[in-house]
Amino acid sequence: MRYLIALLMLPTSLWASDFAMLEGDMPLTYDEVVTMTARPVVEFYEGGQSRYSAGGAYSYSYEGGGTAFGTYSVAADGTICILYRNGRDRCDRFVRSHGRLVMLTQDGQRFAIRP
Repeated sequence: MRYLIALLMLPTSLWASDFAMLEGDMPLTYDEVVTMTARPVVEFYEGGQSRYSAGGAYSYSYEGGGTAFGTYSVAADGTICILYRNGRDRCDRFVRSHGRLVMLTQDGQRFAIRP
């Protein structure tokens, strides 16, 4: 059983190394990510909004309308992974960068979060 758990955690560990960090980026810890996701809404400067529920439900509302739904989990290293209802998935990493909170995507995008 413990080997199964280790194998399931392996991809998360590999994904975490894929994020393009810049000088000055400080990754949030697991506890910091859990605290951040306890906010009622995480709002991005481009207008989108993420909502994380205590039970693991997730939704992202686009600025122009429309919402994507799914579930999320936070890995021990602070990486947050989302599985959308449409079958797509992705993992993100949150960092503090020069006084701002920023979400990094695995494909190299950066999205600043409103305070």
